Amino acid sequence: MSSVPAPQEPASYEEAVAELDRLVQRMETGQMPLDQLLDGYRRGSELLTFCRNRLQAVEEQVKLLDDGQLKTWSAP
Repeated sequence: MSSVPAPQEPASYEEAVAELDRLVQRMETGQMPLDQLLDGYRRGSELLTFCRNRLQAVEEQVKLLDDGQLKTWSAP
């Protein structure tokens, strides 16, 4: 039984979103075999977790920059 290498973590938030978008488009065609759909679902879950973690990290950095309080951003 050959093992499939684990997918690598995306290099950036934008890369993760792009991969997730491509994955959803492939899954929506309905042409993927069931095992590939399951793998796609797992990868999508990993990508969502990655994106949420990145967003949370950025939010924490913004809180630090705004003296511990997350403030609503308003365009100049």
